Formats: sequence, C-alpha cells, structure tokens
Amino acid sequence: QVQLVESGGGLVQAGGSLRLSCVAPENIFSGNDMGWYRQARGYREFIARISSSGATYYDDSVKGRFTISRDNAKKTMYLQMSSLKPADTAVYYCNRIPNWTWGQGTQVTVSA
Repeated sequence: QVQLVESGGGLVQAGGSLRLSCVAPENIFSGNDMGWYRQARGYREFIARISSSGATYYDDSVKGRFTISRDNAKKTMYLQMSSLKPADTAVYYCNRIPNWTWGQGTQVTVSA
C-alpha cells in the first residue's frame, strides 16, 4: 500500500536529540512542499515546512531547536530535533502540503 512512512521516534531525556525520517511516494514528494506535524492532546499541529527548493519555515514552538531538510533523490524528508522538552512529546507525522493521506506517525516521548 502506497503511503507516507515516518520513523526515528523513541524515548529521550529532556535536552536530548532525535532525527525523524519520512519516506514518501514519488508523486507525493517530488515538486511539492512537505511538512512535519505532531499530535498530542487530541489535535494535530503544524511545526515545520520545506519547499521543493529547500526553503524552510518553522512554528515558533520549535524554531531554533528543530531543523527540517529533504533529500529529493531519496524521496525522504528529515526532522532533526535538538534540545527536546517534555512538551515535545507527541506522535509526529509528515505530509505533503496540501495534505494527502496521513501515515501512522512515529511516537516521540521526552522524559523530564
């Protein structure tokens, strides 16, 4: 089944780092803006966006701590997360912008 596949989540202590990956089908990834989202407390929020040419935009909640990037040849997007806080605990999702079908997400848990 063709879908978005997120990976790289896990349990980390506050102040630590994780790198998330997102593999997308070519027709979804190529030439499109892509974004990272997270869901905790029942709603999904946008956190970062990258254009097909590499321009980036971040929500204030992660600016300066998270870095979004993409490898167009591999149809893969990344989210390097540093200085993690317990408030970053959530299920993280990637998607095309505008959104396509959601994947399963990857759980990130940050302990105090």
